[in-house]
Amino acid sequence: MKILIIGGRGTIGKKVAAHFSMNHEILISGRSTNEYSADISDSKSLEKLFEQTGELDAIVCIAGEARWAPFEDLSEADYHIGLKSKLMGQVNLVRIGKNYLKPGGSITLTTGILADDPVIKTASAAMVNGGIHSFVQAVALELENGIRINAVSTGVVEDAYEKYKDYFPGHNPIPMEQVVNCYVRSVEGKGTGQVIRKYD
Repeated sequence: MKILIIGGRGTIGKKVAAHFSMNHEILISGRSTNEYSADISDSKSLEKLFEQTGELDAIVCIAGEARWAPFEDLSEADYHIGLKSKLMGQVNLVRIGKNYLKPGGSITLTTGILADDPVIKTASAAMVNGGIHSFVQAVALELENGIRINAVSTGVVEDAYEKYKDYFPGHNPIPMEQVVNCYVRSVEGKGTGQVIRKYD
């Protein structure tokens, strides 16, 4: 398969890319990558990206920003960061990317545990993750040509645990092999409209 991985140089993305590269052709995209540079918060940037990649078998997005701050400190502009990047960025990825997928292709989006088990300072991030879950379930009913869509939602991954552990007291870090397998299940499996969860 020819697989585009957006965010393929990040903490999770590099492990996912390494796994798929063993058996598939991988294209890595990110804001700072050279050949396939893209910003998911900019639909024009996404259009340019897909013109470069051409036809694909699968699209995996492990990118998107949202503001973490106490609820009392979150401004309307803070909420718009997550809405424009992680939420609408991934929605636009589906809107545009579906036109570059072969019949039977797949799209995998990324959310996280906050949609189901939020912690403090995540009102914006939790809202965005929950919105993506609902979007995936709804749009799966309408995608044509056998195109599948799923979201991967994990707890704090072991490779980022030290950075985020203070936000998630008592949570067990998710082994990276299990995280990667969630993406394998989405890309190489047959399910659609699913939120593939891996929590502790």
